[in-house]
Amino acid sequence: MIERKVKSVRALERGLDVLLEIHRSRAASLRELHDSTGLPKATLLRMLLTLSKRGLVWQRLADGAFLPSRLHKSMDWRADSNAALAELASPHLAELSRRVAWPSILAVPRLDHVEIIETNSAMNRLDSAMLGPIGVKLSYIHTATGRAYLCACDPVERAAILNRLRPAGGDPAGDALIEKIVRDTQARGYSERRPPHPWPDRNKTEVATDGRRSIAVAVMVHDHAVGAINTTWPGHRADFREMVAKHLRTLQAAAAAIGKAAEAEEERFGVYGAGAEAVFPAAAE
Repeated sequence: MIERKVKSVRALERGLDVLLEIHRSRAASLRELHDSTGLPKATLLRMLLTLSKRGLVWQRLADGAFLPSRLHKSMDWRADSNAALAELASPHLAELSRRVAWPSILAVPRLDHVEIIETNSAMNRLDSAMLGPIGVKLSYIHTATGRAYLCACDPVERAAILNRLRPAGGDPAGDALIEKIVRDTQARGYSERRPPHPWPDRNKTEVATDGRRSIAVAVMVHDHAVGAINTTWPGHRADFREMVAKHLRTLQAAAAAIGKAAEAEEERFGVYGAGAEAVFPAAAE
């Protein structure tokens, strides 16, 4: 037993209090930590920097919140694969923001939509192109990000997604257009918002009226789609073909880097080669 007469290290106690508060809340802003711990913000920033350097916490780009790192969670990291993917992707989205002047998101599949789990939009602070926040639901067929995932996922999964989205009674014309979108997207290696699709799915009106353009690519792990990232800009600010020529390779490189980071994570946890579906279950919710 440790000798009771030995004094505890107050600085360490306070650092552990901060770490425990982040674990308790699952995500906390600097102000929330200041309110809950009573510590000065300058002190908190030094502690958070130390904790992040030791791999105990990480800061989300989308809103600046501090979260527990996947590396030191007591739970199996695979049980919260979306949080792990967001953490792995965050530095690559930050680098993408530095190389491309317009914002990007990372989204993952759900039953009838894809959901934003990270974005570098806060790094750009462009009101005309703000993306997010975390949790926003995006259409599979009316957004570039949704299309990127839809066109890259397994055909069986794609058929299941489309069955959920197809209007009652069927729509052969809509099915034919989806098939064309899939073929065209796969052939050119990226998705875009156009052409519009007749099905009354999520985001249809917004996409038709907000004046934005987007390109997106899937994030692949072991040749299995686990999500998608995009780049979005106001259509009047940049020519579409010029944006593709200038930034597509950078976007593809970011997606590939995220995929490789996820593969390395699988290897770290002893499931390398099991297939991405073992760790990142697609459209499972």
